[in-house]
Amino acid sequence: MKVIVEADGGSRGNPGPAGYGSVVWSGDHATVLAESKEAIGRATNNVAEYRGLIAGLTEAADIGADEVDVRMDSKLVVEQMSGRWKVKHPEIAVLHREATGIAGRFDRVTYTWIPRAQNSHADRLANEAMDAAAEMPAQQPAQPASNPVAWTGARGEPTRFLLLRHGQTELSVERRYSGRGNPALTDLGRRQAEAAAAYLGRKGGVAAVITSPLQRAYDTAAAAAKVLGLDVTVDDDLIETDFGAWEGLTFAEAAQRDPDLHRRWLRDTSLAPPQGESFDAAAVRVNRARARIIAEHAGETVLVVSHVTPIKSLLRVALDGGSNILYRLHLDLASLSIAEFYPDGAASVRLVNQTAYLD
Repeated sequence: MKVIVEADGGSRGNPGPAGYGSVVWSGDHATVLAESKEAIGRATNNVAEYRGLIAGLTEAADIGADEVDVRMDSKLVVEQMSGRWKVKHPEIAVLHREATGIAGRFDRVTYTWIPRAQNSHADRLANEAMDAAAEMPAQQPAQPASNPVAWTGARGEPTRFLLLRHGQTELSVERRYSGRGNPALTDLGRRQAEAAAAYLGRKGGVAAVITSPLQRAYDTAAAAAKVLGLDVTVDDDLIETDFGAWEGLTFAEAAQRDPDLHRRWLRDTSLAPPQGESFDAAAVRVNRARARIIAEHAGETVLVVSHVTPIKSLLRVALDGGSNILYRLHLDLASLSIAEFYPDGAASVRLVNQTAYLD
C-alpha cells in the first residue's frame, strides 16, 4: 500500500513553544488515513519538523504502508533525509537516526519539498500543537515522540499490545461458533499466519510473543515468533469464549436451538450460552492476562495472538467503551490491532483490523 505523509513543525521563538502535525493520506491524496499532533514544550523549528516526520512515518507503518511519499516544506529535513545534506547538529543527528530507522521498515520512501501552501493540513495541526505548547507550564518537559495521548496527560512509556487474530480454520470458513474447540488452520490460514509474521518481522521491535493455548492461535503465534527470533509463551486466560452447547453451530442453528436466549445474548454480555461462558466472564480473565503482560513487559511491545472476543475485550478496555463495542466491532481473520496501556492507567488505540499485509 502506498501512502503520502505530510508533516510540519514549528516553534514560536526558535527555540520557544513548539509542536508538530502530521497527516497520512491515501496514495491518491483523497482520503486521510491517520493524523497526529503534539505539543513538545520548548524546542527549535528543526526539532519540531523532525518530530513531525517521525510521527508521520510511525503512523504510516502502523497502518501497513509499504511505500511512502513524504512531502514537507522543510528544506533541511527533506535534503538531510534524502542524503544530499550532512547532519551536523547533535540533537538533529539523534532525530535523523530515529527517522531513518523507521523509514527502513518500508520498501520505498521518497522525500519531496513542497511550498507551505501545499502543506496546509499538517501546518494547521502543527499550529494547534504550538498553541497548546504556549499554554504549558514553563517547567513542563516535552513529551516523547512515542506518546500518542499527550493531550490526556498520560505519562511514562506504554506497553504496546500488537493484537493479532489467528488465521482461518474450517469452522471460520463455515461461519460457525468456534470457542474452545480446537480446529487447525487451513492452508489459507497458514498463509495468513505467514503473511502476518513477515509483516511483523519487517516492523521489528517486539519483545515477547504471547498466545492463547488453542492450536489455531498457537500456530499463528509460532509463525511470527520464528521470524522475530522469539519463544512463544502460552497464557490460558487469552483463550476464546466458551460457547458451550453452541460450539460448532451456525448463527441460524444456535438461534433455532435456543431462540429466546440467543436473542437476549446478542444484547446482554452478562448472559452465557448453555453450559458456556458470558462475555463478561471472559473479560475478567482477559483483564488478568492484560495485567500480567503489563507487569512483565512494562514499556515494551508485545505480540498477543488470540481470538475475536479477547481482542475486542482488550480494545474495549483501551477505549473505555461500553459493551456495544463487542457487538459492533468487526475483526477479520489474521487482522492486527494495536492498543497501548500507560503506567498511569491511560490507554489509547492506535490501529484496528489492519489486513493490508494479506493482499
